[in-house]
Amino acid sequence: MEKKGNIYGINGPVIYLKGNTGFKMSEMVYVGEEKLVGEVISLTTDMTTIQVFEETSGLKPGEEVVGTDGTLSVTLAPGIITNIFDGIERPLGVLAENSGAFINRGISVRSLDTEKLWDVHMTVKKGEHVSGGTIIAEVPETTAITHKVMIPPDREGYILEVKEDGQYTIEDTIAVLQLSNGEEVNLTMTQKWPIRVPRPTSKRFPASKPLVTGQRILDTLFPIAKGGTAAIPGGFGTGKTMTQHQIAKWSDADIIVYIGCGERGNEMTQVLEDFSKLVDPKSGHPLMDRTVLIANTSNMPVAAREASIYTGITLAEYYRDMGYHVAIMADSTSRWAEALRELSGRLEEMPAEEGFPAYLASKLSAFYERAGMMQNLNGTEGSVTIIGAVSPQGGDFSEPVTQNTKRFVRCFWGLDKSLAYARHFPAIHWLTSYSEYLVDLAPWYAKEVGSDFVDYRNQLVAILNQESSLMEIVKLIGSDVLPDDQKLTLEIARVIRLGFLQQNAFHKEDTCVPLEKQMKMMETILYLNTKAKALISMGMPMSVLKEDDIFEKVIAIKYDVENNALYKFDDYKEAIDKFYDDVIARNA
Repeated sequence: MEKKGNIYGINGPVIYLKGNTGFKMSEMVYVGEEKLVGEVISLTTDMTTIQVFEETSGLKPGEEVVGTDGTLSVTLAPGIITNIFDGIERPLGVLAENSGAFINRGISVRSLDTEKLWDVHMTVKKGEHVSGGTIIAEVPETTAITHKVMIPPDREGYILEVKEDGQYTIEDTIAVLQLSNGEEVNLTMTQKWPIRVPRPTSKRFPASKPLVTGQRILDTLFPIAKGGTAAIPGGFGTGKTMTQHQIAKWSDADIIVYIGCGERGNEMTQVLEDFSKLVDPKSGHPLMDRTVLIANTSNMPVAAREASIYTGITLAEYYRDMGYHVAIMADSTSRWAEALRELSGRLEEMPAEEGFPAYLASKLSAFYERAGMMQNLNGTEGSVTIIGAVSPQGGDFSEPVTQNTKRFVRCFWGLDKSLAYARHFPAIHWLTSYSEYLVDLAPWYAKEVGSDFVDYRNQLVAILNQESSLMEIVKLIGSDVLPDDQKLTLEIARVIRLGFLQQNAFHKEDTCVPLEKQMKMMETILYLNTKAKALISMGMPMSVLKEDDIFEKVIAIKYDVENNALYKFDDYKEAIDKFYDDVIARNA
């Protein structure tokens, strides 16, 4: 029986129905004559509250609301990769064809193309016992990604019938499953999954492998694990979006899900244009061949912004279940929290700190907890890594969204306004940032890159910390009064900052740097430090050491040594030895 109700009150994206409508909590509904998509968010015996994911202007009391008996779900099938969706998985390309540059209300379009034919290769045989997650077919979705069609997590039984390999649409039956109760179910390539429910897995693994990004300050100083969580907080113009772009372009994740949540329209346009032009360094094909974009700009309805985060993570979990490593860029979780605050205000809930709802922390934790390196139901291993940008107003890290995010992520990449204004990018400050994954990943670095990798990293951080302490003195009385060994510390710290931490996203060699080169760069900087220290201990003044251009030469390594020509580091070692001998010879 169709469940219906009538609008009693409207408050922005929140509408109220009087009486017991029979709707369920979190049920998806269609609102008004234009059938706007909504979701039940509160129920009492005499009042039903619904949030509407589209603009509600023009709605009036008395209009009908119809239940669907299902929750807000996404369609999972081939065709997701390369697509651009809005916050509730409507493809923007199809919406543009139907309504032009601005999305009209009430447009009902299918999330995925149901007429396109896909090449299907069946991997299951008649009579085989299958359960949730079992891969029954493979479809080349793009040049980079093979889509694995799986049994829905809640199904189990025996395969009665298997179709021949060939071309099918996502709604065609490709196999028939007999459940344990004897019921027969037609299997297609399509699954539906509620966005607020995490997809089930067999086991969660501890962090053990890094997500290699090619960005030195991240890979070396503050690494993130595959299946890990990170926050990138920073004020306006400090480079949050650019940092996420770099990770999306260069990280060794198989699939990127980029969620533009409440971002400016021109920023999302830049993402779309950038990603469509970029070539994937791993495969040589367009980067979009392994990317999904969810665009929910700041002028789109606020309730859909709240849903877009969950839509993105559900798509990511689906590909994780196939055995892929997925990285989610959520830009920005602050806009999502603002959507929660606006809806909470409309619902007249008791506000907590800065007007945010009291459940902000639990919502954030529920989102970040869906990350992880997992053993899937079908025995494969996959991961979802979440990197969330946070936009604290005025760059104030003590505001609630940043503070609560800090509680649930293990990696904190704090962007600094003063570094950004000094054109030092990435503007991640080495004193405010941290990574709790370093201990977990140390065995991997020792085995795959070099046994000294973590030790070199710790030496670099120690020098930067010493510089910070010395700068307090320098600010008070100037650097001339410092002893020569402390002047050397400041000079080596400058080499680290300019030659190692600063990275040029537009330079062919410097935009993405392999771990082997990062290790060699650290080794060279520390070798220079050791030799210079030896000269200082012999009584050589710092002014004499700076007569040579060796410090500038080491800073320029990032440009002068190509990523595939690491043998050139031997020349730098020789140059440092020559510098050492020349200084001794000149002052003998």
